[in-house]
Amino acid sequence: MAKVKKAYVCQNCGVQSAQWVGKCSSCGEWNTYVEEIISQPEKKSFAEKLIDKKSTRPVPIQEVTYEDLPRIMLSDQELNRVLGGGVVRGSVTLIGGEPGIGKSTLLLQMALSMSNKVLYVSGEESASQIKMRADRTGIHNDACYVINDNSLDVLFNHFSDLLPDIVIIDSIQTVFSPLIDSSAGSVSQIRECTGQLIKYAKETGVPVFIIGHITKDGNIAGPKVLEHMVDTVLQFEGDRNHLFRLIRSIKNRFGSTNELGIYEMQGSGLREVDNPSEILLSTHDDHLNGMAIGAITEGLRPMLIEAQALVSTAVYGTPQRSATGYDLRRMNMLLAVLEKRCGFRLGTQDVFLNMAGGIKVDDPAIDLAVVSAILSSSENIAIDGKDCFAGEVGLSGEIRPVSRIEQRITEADKLGFKRIFISTYNKLSSTLSVDIEIKMVKKVDDVFETLFG
Repeated sequence: MAKVKKAYVCQNCGVQSAQWVGKCSSCGEWNTYVEEIISQPEKKSFAEKLIDKKSTRPVPIQEVTYEDLPRIMLSDQELNRVLGGGVVRGSVTLIGGEPGIGKSTLLLQMALSMSNKVLYVSGEESASQIKMRADRTGIHNDACYVINDNSLDVLFNHFSDLLPDIVIIDSIQTVFSPLIDSSAGSVSQIRECTGQLIKYAKETGVPVFIIGHITKDGNIAGPKVLEHMVDTVLQFEGDRNHLFRLIRSIKNRFGSTNELGIYEMQGSGLREVDNPSEILLSTHDDHLNGMAIGAITEGLRPMLIEAQALVSTAVYGTPQRSATGYDLRRMNMLLAVLEKRCGFRLGTQDVFLNMAGGIKVDDPAIDLAVVSAILSSSENIAIDGKDCFAGEVGLSGEIRPVSRIEQRITEADKLGFKRIFISTYNKLSSTLSVDIEIKMVKKVDDVFETLFG
């Protein structure tokens, strides 16, 4: 019998300490140390009892054989896109997001729409509550099974009896293993339960989706090693005051991390948005100053988004700078370029910038639209609603080329835009056939002269 040992573990980063301390020396958080049992009499985990252990030995990599199984295509095309074309068999996917953002609704809709046998494990809601949410979606499926239990050993029993094709855990903070004496949600429990679920997924080939809570800073709760253990980490985000929800890939061992999925929250659940450009653009008929349309890309998907700017005289002396959905430091850089290279006096002006639709934009191709919107508000002259922009602005005021420009042009042409401003240094294919006018510009001065004379 091994001796029981205890230690104090930081619930934010997982660092251990021999005694309790107020401030964690690793992450700097206060009052996060909790006493946990770190070793105890050796027991065999239920996952090891359930799964036949195979003898292992080092072998040359050329002798390793594997079966190239196709991915499981989910009914949710947005989720398929973010995962890289379906879910890989035996993979473990962690989904994080704010409370009430729609994580459980997203996975429940996916489970109800699948023809495969899906087991939905809920440690937070009763089966009747899940049934109420399922009825609101209007989807009926006898292949979706629900269980309300927190014990990992009991769950593995059900896994072996039911033999599901996909397992959903809602959420990992509520599941506990009898091998660990700590309470559910502690660092030790999260690490142990996730490790056993990963072992089950790898040995059986059953994909596992895990819902995780987040901290007040927006990071996934639990030790950082949790994100390293799983194969894919998805972030489900969005403002609860807006209708749109975004799912991004933070980590993906089987695909790109640049893809973006967009949903619209409705009374019956989440609706996939096939063409995000139409919902991200305003439907107003009046030509208002301070608005410009930028052609951006998220992964393989081109989309158009509206940049809104407001420039006004600073009343309180010190000019204010505020940006929503855009990097504030980059906006300050663009304002410095306009001040130094183009002669616009914005040092005494308040500048506010907003990306319509609640989407955060990282694509540098939006720079030209941001600059145009700021100049439009500063000069109090509206930009034609049929103009759009795709270009990166350099520190000398030059318009730099951006990637995948032809897809951006095609998307703008499909949505009925008449003119698009791009860099002179972008190379276009001779086979590109569009009705939109392509305006080549070298510097910000050229854009200003073309738009405002």
